[in-house]
Amino acid sequence: MTAPTELNGPAGAVVGDGIQASNAGWNFAGEASKNFDGHVSKSVPLYDTGHELVERLSDFFVGPDSTVYDLGCSTGSLTERLARRHAHKSPRIIGVDCEQDMVTIARRKCRDIDSIEIQHQDLSQVTWEKADLVVMYYTLQFVPPKFRQTVVDEIYQALNWGGALLMFEKVRGPDARFQDVMTQLYTEYKLEQGYTPDDIVGKSRSLKRVLEPFSTQGNLDLLSRAGFVDVMTVQKYVCFEGFLALK
Repeated sequence: MTAPTELNGPAGAVVGDGIQASNAGWNFAGEASKNFDGHVSKSVPLYDTGHELVERLSDFFVGPDSTVYDLGCSTGSLTERLARRHAHKSPRIIGVDCEQDMVTIARRKCRDIDSIEIQHQDLSQVTWEKADLVVMYYTLQFVPPKFRQTVVDEIYQALNWGGALLMFEKVRGPDARFQDVMTQLYTEYKLEQGYTPDDIVGKSRSLKRVLEPFSTQGNLDLLSRAGFVDVMTVQKYVCFEGFLALK
């Protein structure tokens, strides 16, 4: 049976919310950046609740003149929320993203907040300053696996003693049976959000090689090898998990 032409044509497949992406070709430019906030809040369970949780957790780590990193800041929504929450403490909030379209939106969104700096660069190019909090909100899963340990190692080194990494990730199941359960539940969730089967298949095809989740244990191993000893899960919904790691 031949696949529908929209899955293989140059424009790619429709993946929902006015976004098209080609096979193994998902990226965050163009339509994806313009429609990102609406798309991701529907696609990732508890996405907005996770933003609220990050804000509340940040209270324990952000002090006067702290430096905070938001790595993979996308449109700057969380970056802006962190800056406004801690405006009375005058922290420096550094948002980092490798996609120029995202950086343009984030800079426009945050242009009235002097404490925010949005940097257009890859995580491998960050010139680290000592920080009290680093946030990676569904970011590391898009970093090629061969570079992930280096990124986490550098974060650990950049953190002040007592500082924290908040890392949210899509995660794989610990074995094939659990993975099957997680996949089925997540597919049903997306259908309930209004995505069509074609949207779901198109998105899945577009993310090949681009999004490669680790298991919970795989992420814990990354953190442990970097030097983090104190780690706990702060949010969990099937195949989505948030970790708090303390230095």
